[in-house]
Amino acid sequence: MRHIKTFLVIALLVLFFGQSQACTNFLITKGASVDGSNFISYCADSHIRYGELYFTPAADWPAGSMRVCYDRSTNAPRGSVPQPAHTYQVVGYINENQVALGETTFGGREELMDPTGIVDYGSLMFIALERSTSAREAIKIMADLVEEYGYGSDGESFSISDPNEVWYMEMMPKAPEKGAVWVAIRIPDGYVSGHANAARITTFPLRNGKTSITDKDWKKLYNKEVEVIYSHDIIDVARRHGYFSGKDKDFDFSAAYAPVDFSAARVCDFRVWTMFNKVCDGMDEYWDYVIGKDLTHRMPLYVKPKDKVSLSDMMSFQRDHFQGTEYDKTLDPGAGPFGSPFRFNPLYWEYEGKPYLNERSIEVVQTGFSFIAQSRSWLPNPIGGIIWFGVDDTNSTVYTPFYCSISEVPIEYRSGNGDMLTYSDNAAFWVFNRLAHFKYLFYNRVIGDIQAVQNELESGYQEQVNYADNQALSLYTQDPKLAIAYLTDFSNQAGHNTVATWKELDNYLLVKYLDSNIKQEENGEFKRNGYGYPARPKQPGYPDSWKKAVIEGTGDRFRRP
Repeated sequence: MRHIKTFLVIALLVLFFGQSQACTNFLITKGASVDGSNFISYCADSHIRYGELYFTPAADWPAGSMRVCYDRSTNAPRGSVPQPAHTYQVVGYINENQVALGETTFGGREELMDPTGIVDYGSLMFIALERSTSAREAIKIMADLVEEYGYGSDGESFSISDPNEVWYMEMMPKAPEKGAVWVAIRIPDGYVSGHANAARITTFPLRNGKTSITDKDWKKLYNKEVEVIYSHDIIDVARRHGYFSGKDKDFDFSAAYAPVDFSAARVCDFRVWTMFNKVCDGMDEYWDYVIGKDLTHRMPLYVKPKDKVSLSDMMSFQRDHFQGTEYDKTLDPGAGPFGSPFRFNPLYWEYEGKPYLNERSIEVVQTGFSFIAQSRSWLPNPIGGIIWFGVDDTNSTVYTPFYCSISEVPIEYRSGNGDMLTYSDNAAFWVFNRLAHFKYLFYNRVIGDIQAVQNELESGYQEQVNYADNQALSLYTQDPKLAIAYLTDFSNQAGHNTVATWKELDNYLLVKYLDSNIKQEENGEFKRNGYGYPARPKQPGYPDSWKKAVIEGTGDRFRRP
């Protein structure tokens, strides 16, 4: 037993220190979106996470059935919990009821971590999706699970959406006690939010001046007037540990359980700021905070955008490397001669005994997969819910639509088709990674070609989804099974097309940019001379910034007479 406990402690520490700046989420309410959709996005950034579209069909369970909870960071079994009589279908991180979930890890106080907790953050998400019909119900399920079986992760933030509402929840273990302290806030309609590995909830309204909804009073959660809910002991636990000593009304969740520091601002909240800055005015007010100069003036949890947010906007948010700011990663010396926005690990480094960091943007090389979950209240659930799913880094992924009701996932995205240590030439993850490594070599030469195809596919899919919605709705009135069969075929064809197109693009880039040359083109074809030989390729060489750095570093070593 001692060995198991030690192993779990090590696993939790690896998760905290190895992935504490690992993910980014954005939350868009239907009143803030162009078409009235609720959106949440999620980047699963990890050096061991394989990009695949998980699929769990709906099921009926005999009495006594158990569900094994596996540690999300190691895949080790943590224990089992009873299955309910019925579980819902889940495609990736959206279920058949259009409930979607995302997360980021903020870590928090290590001394509160509970290695004996059965349900970690991954199991918590998947179980909630398998059992919930709304975001509010997902919150209750998550709270009940950790209370009964213990919480086996460190501090986590969750995005939770359904066709009508979007919620943000933060959870922290409370060892040596079993369970967790947590608070969930509904993002007001018409507003947007985000989180990126830092606790974002500070003070919040207390029910009846002090207490939360108790176990005997959970029904009140479903009262639409309730917009904040939290564990009954959230303040008491902080007091017992000496994290808080003021008046209840002044309680600050982040200050108590995950105090903000330089990394939380510069490495984490800076990513949220980039999206906020795109959608509303006045974000310069928080510039000193997000660059780590003034940690007292924190950003609000949510803001009201000046313009409605579209699905295309959501995709662009995922591809940010601080463009339009002085921190644009393509412009500093780390970008190299080809203007790359990517920095390879480690995130933190030292030189001559002084600490430094690589700027941590939303787009990073180690993204396993990312998605934008779309929930639409005006359509039946099988048609309304879509997960726009992409593998590998967000910069060059293609968000491909998969409806929440599909009966199977295309082979290219299916779990088991390769893994992080097993190459498969028809797995989307490996196809996208092959192309991305060419981009890492010659970023500013090839990114235009990549974005042209990326934009063509993603804009095309958005148009096709409008058509598919109407076709499926017509079939749904005849027989829902016909609509599901149609949407399954549509989603599978989209998946096949994305990967096939990306293979063609990979081949094209290899031919065009072989050996750092650039082949000449005309009317979409590579040019030949009059005798069938290739036309002489262009050889652009290195930019002046690179030449200057070489000369400054070597003097006259390369000077020609």
